[in-house]
Amino acid sequence: MQTETIKIPNERIGALIGEQGKTKREIEKATNSKIKIDSSTGEVEISAESMNFIKAMDIVKAIARGFSPEKALLLANDRFALRVLSLREIVGKSERAIHQKKARVIGRNGSVRANIEKETNCYISVYGNTVSIIGEIEEIALAEEAIEMLLHGANVSTVYKRIKKRKLMEKKFEL
Repeated sequence: MQTETIKIPNERIGALIGEQGKTKREIEKATNSKIKIDSSTGEVEISAESMNFIKAMDIVKAIARGFSPEKALLLANDRFALRVLSLREIVGKSERAIHQKKARVIGRNGSVRANIEKETNCYISVYGNTVSIIGEIEEIALAEEAIEMLLHGANVSTVYKRIKKRKLMEKKFEL
């Protein structure tokens, strides 16, 4: 049995608990885990066996990074994974630079994020100083590449072309 305590943002505690504890119970059932939440500190203690422990941790982290519980619970399935990109590691500590890069990933009215989600079959959350991705393991790499291109200054049209090109190449290899 593995046990670890992580801290999540206070404003995400309600999403983790759910209405009358429903979300917490769903996570525990899906991962055969035990979760204890300290609402005053944001500390979440997770206990489970090996793979279930990793799944429960990823689900809690996904909710903490802004995903809805429904999307986060996809991580209970072995085909899905979570990737969290730290904007501080990629663009530095400047709050202004982080804000600008978040805006690039989101796009006007969420259009860039929505297009990348559609083309890669992944879900993307821009929250705090992170950009997080939930998707099938094969698809996450493409979404991550697109986001990193945007963060490093690539034109949005260039990113879309790269996604289409990679998808075409993957189709050719499937044949």
